[in-house]
Amino acid sequence: MSDKALTETIGHFIKSQRLLQNKSQDQVATDAGISRSTLSLLEKGETIRIDSLIRVLRVLNLLYILDVFTVKDQISPIEYAKLKKKQRKQASPKQSNANLSKESEW
Repeated sequence: MSDKALTETIGHFIKSQRLLQNKSQDQVATDAGISRSTLSLLEKGETIRIDSLIRVLRVLNLLYILDVFTVKDQISPIEYAKLKKKQRKQASPKQSNANLSKESEW
């Protein structure tokens, strides 16, 4: 998919979400702190600044879309092997009843 096609897809998505929420361009632009013409450019698939897109997503309660960019800590295979090696493989031997009665003097 080309850059132009991606920006058009994003613009179409923003416009459809705005209309689903029954919000005007003026209302979203004002709440986002951008001009109505910037929002119009976004909805037409034109290039805008990333911070403007983030503001619009915030106003439309769509910031969750950016969750896919969250980098999660991943463990390397070597570290995983070390952790597995440290895990217990057997249960401890049971203590005899004599030892238990000596330890607790209730």
